[in-house]
Amino acid sequence: MTTFQVPQRMNFSAVSPQVFKAVLALDAAAREGLDPVLLELVQIRASQINRCAYCIDYHTGDARRAGELEDRIHQLSAWEESSLFTEKERAALALTEAVTLLPEGVPDAVYEEAERHFEEKELAQLIALIFTVNAWNRMNVTTRKTPGTP
Repeated sequence: MTTFQVPQRMNFSAVSPQVFKAVLALDAAAREGLDPVLLELVQIRASQINRCAYCIDYHTGDARRAGELEDRIHQLSAWEESSLFTEKERAALALTEAVTLLPEGVPDAVYEEAERHFEEKELAQLIALIFTVNAWNRMNVTTRKTPGTP
């Protein structure tokens, strides 16, 4: 099989280490108190929407290490039609899509469903995780960070 190598535009972490470290710190703070599997599902889904190959690859590996099942990873892009996700996960995924596709806004029904499943502190962490993974996606898509590169 012949593969196509997408050329990386920039090594962002080397060119702008202060910004990179700040996003790493934000990422660490956003993860606090969140279930590791839910955390990875949210990050994979946002990365799918944003078409970030690097982040999809990275978070899929982390999801597997956290114990996530292959079937759920494969069905994540069609989570609304899948019976493999809990109500809480579905609420988190709906919120992920709404925040990621922000120009369409976050509908009250989506936010209220998330509020039903997450305590206020956990919901704040989830929102932080979503905007953080979106920052990573935008950084990596813009610079064409390639899966498998450091």
